[in-house]
Amino acid sequence: MNSFKFKLLKAASFLALLAAGDSALQQVRAHGSAGGEEPLPPGEFRAIPVMTIEGHGGFENNLEGHPEHYAIDGQFGVVLEWGLPNEGSFAIEASLGPALVWGEAEHFYGRVHVESGDHDAHEGSDEHEGHDDHEEHEEHAGDHGDHDDHDEHEDHAEEHGDHEGHEDHDEHEDHAEEHDDHEDHDDGHDDHAGHAGHGHGSGAPFRRTDIKGYLQARYQPNDRLELSLAWMPYYVTGEGEDFGTGLKNEVGAKVVYAFGDGDVNFALGDGLQDVIDGVFVSVENRTGWESDGTYIGNYTDLWPGFGFNIDLLNITLSGGPRFYMPGDYSGLSQRTDWGGEIELEYPVAENVVLFAHWEPVYSTEGGSGWGVGFQHHVGTGVTIAF
Repeated sequence: MNSFKFKLLKAASFLALLAAGDSALQQVRAHGSAGGEEPLPPGEFRAIPVMTIEGHGGFENNLEGHPEHYAIDGQFGVVLEWGLPNEGSFAIEASLGPALVWGEAEHFYGRVHVESGDHDAHEGSDEHEGHDDHEEHEEHAGDHGDHDDHDEHEDHAEEHGDHEGHEDHDEHEDHAEEHDDHEDHDDGHDDHAGHAGHGHGSGAPFRRTDIKGYLQARYQPNDRLELSLAWMPYYVTGEGEDFGTGLKNEVGAKVVYAFGDGDVNFALGDGLQDVIDGVFVSVENRTGWESDGTYIGNYTDLWPGFGFNIDLLNITLSGGPRFYMPGDYSGLSQRTDWGGEIELEYPVAENVVLFAHWEPVYSTEGGSGWGVGFQHHVGTGVTIAF
């Protein structure tokens, strides 16, 4: 993306941030029983104010130091919905609110900690320089070792006559220089250790309060098909992140097709013959940029899923491949990861829904600043529709 397009994206995302928020509107749709709303008749309109409070955490077990992030989000927004024929609808969903951050802030999947590679390069440079100094010292010692007979030694002494009084001093200065180089190298280690403890270490201390937004347009031509476009701006308000303060951007496009009406309740006598009514497949692409404009990459999830009820408890299971294409900044090649998600929701009142979710993703390839293994994201909260 060129600088002009990114500036347009950044300017528009500030506007979106004024009327956006993430989890609140996702819960109204995905955990849509908040309010128990029936499909709108064609041509009718409704506006539903919503509020979501969610606590969530991320655990990057595939990265060195196992960095963690935690947050409590308070999102306030609205769903504007228009009824269409064939039980369809068109909706604009938006919310905005604070995100209290512990450890690292939530960030786009697959973000590489590039400073680790820089530190490795620094280590290699220091080691190489130290090795060169050692080789030069050995060569110089070897030159002196070749003067075995007395005459050659006397010639050599005459050749260095004026410098003999300074040899000890020169050697001391060389030793001091090597010591300084070693101290510089140690300083590099200290800087890296300080960074490792900066949101990467245990404890995940409280950092700051950021601002999190969500804006989505959703089109459902019927009760089987859904298409949506989403924008998820996130403003980092202070220090503590690798890419600094400023506005992070994430955009997504998603298509969901349901093979049945979604009405499967095993507590009411539904059996295996009814499973097809809860089966669906989703294709979602997401793309992310960091606060300084760095393009992090994009991924596409091709995930089949199954949703069903046990009395009032709704359970949705999904999973499959994640085709990930990292940005050029990372130096990594594209790969196929594997992930899934378990979502639970339970209405405790007509307009109140409790929810929880867990999304593990397994990365199949490693590299500088990135590793093979699992990343986990878990969250729980409540959505209230007014």
